[in-house]
Amino acid sequence: MSSGQGLSISRLRCGVNGTDILKGIDLTVEPGHVHALMGPNGSGKTTLALALAGHPQYAVAEGTVMLDGADLLAMSPDKRAKAGVFLSFQYPAAIPGVKVANFLFAARQAVRPDEKLPPPKFRQLLLEKMDALGMDASFLGRYLNDGFSGGEKKRLEMLQMAVLAPRYAILDETDSGLDVDALKHIGEAIASMRATEDGRRMGLLLITHYPRILQYVRPDVVHVMLDGRIVKTGGADLADRIEREGYDIVRDGAIA
Repeated sequence: MSSGQGLSISRLRCGVNGTDILKGIDLTVEPGHVHALMGPNGSGKTTLALALAGHPQYAVAEGTVMLDGADLLAMSPDKRAKAGVFLSFQYPAAIPGVKVANFLFAARQAVRPDEKLPPPKFRQLLLEKMDALGMDASFLGRYLNDGFSGGEKKRLEMLQMAVLAPRYAILDETDSGLDVDALKHIGEAIASMRATEDGRRMGLLLITHYPRILQYVRPDVVHVMLDGRIVKTGGADLADRIEREGYDIVRDGAIA
């Protein structure tokens, strides 16, 4: 990795209402690499995602986050998105009255304000991405997540990621609530969309409670978080062992 490249988190401490949740996180997602962040509920995984996105309720008390050499924490949430960071939510919000097509067009314009992409060309881009994801064009006329199933919401999140083509994507429990077929489809979609429009491969921080999605998006590095700390880092085999034996092997120190 060249100097300054990557989404680099160092000594990050963060909390809500004066209560520490993250207690010193060190983690670097290199361009083009997949890092899986695993841990049981309540370990701090979603707090990390929201802190990286700039959620105002999550106050960073200490540490740094650098995005390809730039200070991410000094940026407002919209500037973080423009700089190339994408966050998919565990529970995407419904917005009745806002059509999917209009939302995606506005999002693309907000992230790429200097881009000249007229509506007909944007629609062509959108249909190409939807075809790759196996989505019907009727999605475009629906209201954002209004009445969507869990699988449809997650598929729309993947469409947003495809349209915005970020440099780094933080996927917060994208596998949550999916059945086996939907999980396979979403996992394969993530794996297929990692090439960005500028020719480099997207870096992924894939946050998950269960390692099953990692069958489809194979990680380069696996981190295990407990009580606001990363307590173990290893390869893909670490996720495989947790799938077989659970998080107690980390809690009990069974993995050296």
